[in-house]
Amino acid sequence: MPTERARPTGRRPGESGTRDAIRDAALRLFAEHGYGASVRAIATAAGVDPGLVRHYYGDKDGLFTTVVAERLHLAPLLAQTLAADPEVAAPEFARAYLGIWEQPAVRPLLLAIVRSATSSSRAAHMLRDMLGTRIRSASGGDPERERRLALAGASLMGIAVARHVVGVGPLAEMPYDELVEHVTPAVRGYLAGE
Repeated sequence: MPTERARPTGRRPGESGTRDAIRDAALRLFAEHGYGASVRAIATAAGVDPGLVRHYYGDKDGLFTTVVAERLHLAPLLAQTLAADPEVAAPEFARAYLGIWEQPAVRPLLLAIVRSATSSSRAAHMLRDMLGTRIRSASGGDPERERRLALAGASLMGIAVARHVVGVGPLAEMPYDELVEHVTPAVRGYLAGE
């Protein structure tokens, strides 16, 4: 009678890519299921015991922070686009933000954050902190500019979510350059305070 294979336990034999396997599985599952992805499911997808996930990353918050939040570096890219003149800043900001979502290597990170923020107050708090810090930094301490940047960013985020998470037909099918062209006037209006 054949015996069932036991679930993997402990470290993989030899020089393993255990951490990489856990990170890859976590990113994929967080992108698909948000913060609802369980440590057990991540461990199973990585082919390791759940204890190893806890060993390397502590708890799910630690894993999420390491795999998603710490790898997403939007601030420098977006800050470069925010010139003083909304006429110049608007198309560059729209192109930079929406362009990040078009990158196959970055999209899973964004999907993980957005899906997680809608299902976990902890993840939502992390997203608010991350965005708030970047907006305050880009505003140079000017409360009015901070408000305008938040409005422009929220508008672009909504469009990106409709395009990449929900898959709203016209937005999902629209060529990227055309999308940027269509949203730029609204972003310009927000940045200019119109």
